[in-house]
Amino acid sequence: MGATPESANIVPATAETIRQAAQLVAAGELVIIPTETVYGVAARGDSPEALARLCMAKERQEKKKLALLAADLEAIRAAGARVDAVVEQLAAAFWPGPLTLVLPTAAGEWVGYRVPDHPVALAWLRELDFLPAVTSANRSGEPAALTAADAWRALSPHVALALDAGVATGGRASTVVKVADGKLEILRAGPISSEALERAAAD
Repeated sequence: MGATPESANIVPATAETIRQAAQLVAAGELVIIPTETVYGVAARGDSPEALARLCMAKERQEKKKLALLAADLEAIRAAGARVDAVVEQLAAAFWPGPLTLVLPTAAGEWVGYRVPDHPVALAWLRELDFLPAVTSANRSGEPAALTAADAWRALSPHVALALDAGVATGGRASTVVKVADGKLEILRAGPISSEALERAAAD
């Protein structure tokens, strides 16, 4: 009995399929990846066409900013983010993990960055030479996907491949913090409390 179109595009996360997913995103395709909370859908962060396709798949307004994922702080620094001592302290305390830092860039923009705490996501990120934009793999307003199959059903036919790493934990979305001149502004509450953030920033 042959594979269905769905099962053929949902693949176990292995070194080979992780590399394949990285190649697809590099070519401008969308892929589904696991994170420590829910499944995410990823696109090239530097490709307007790929980002427009991602927003179309999610039925999301294009003007809404998307966070970029990275394997570590150095990749974020290399991408042009302004990293000061407070950012370094927050990264040391909470990355990898559910913290998105909104930072100024050399281009004068504000961009959100996160280092996910999931081995498949980190392995996939290390295959890339750019930072991908990643958001939850569901249509806007619908529940987040906790399995690769749920994510695929929500977003196909816009997505080329889904990496399956089992059922996601379904944890809360990341805490989002803007860091400006050493001062913290919480833009979205999440798993990391304001008290914990202030303590880490003061260390």
